[in-house]
Amino acid sequence: KVEVDGDNVVLKGDVKDQETYEKAVLELGNKLGVAGVKTDEVKIASAAADSVFYEVKKGDTLSAIAKKHYGDANKYNVIFEANKPMLTHPDKIYPGQKLRIPPLK
Repeated sequence: KVEVDGDNVVLKGDVKDQETYEKAVLELGNKLGVAGVKTDEVKIASAAADSVFYEVKKGDTLSAIAKKHYGDANKYNVIFEANKPMLTHPDKIYPGQKLRIPPLK
C-alpha cells in the first residue's frame, strides 16, 4: 500500500524479498517532490543483506561509483542492472538521482 503524507511517501504491507523492497523505495524516492520514503510498516518475507543507497554527484559515472563501493570499476554493470528499469543506459545518470548499490554475491 502506498500513501502520501505531505512530501513523503509511506509504504505499508508485505514484500516478497529485499530486492523488491529496495526497488520500490528507489522508484518512489526518485520522484520530483518526494522528500523521503517511510517504510516502518513494511515486512519483508525473505530479507537479505541491505543495499546501500547512493546519491549521484556531479561528475559521477557508474564506473567511478563501482570503484568506490566495490573496488572495481568494471563492476558498474552490477549497479546498472540493480537500477533497471529506472536506468536505461549506463551513461545516463544525473546529480541528485539515488541509486541502489547491492552487495556483491
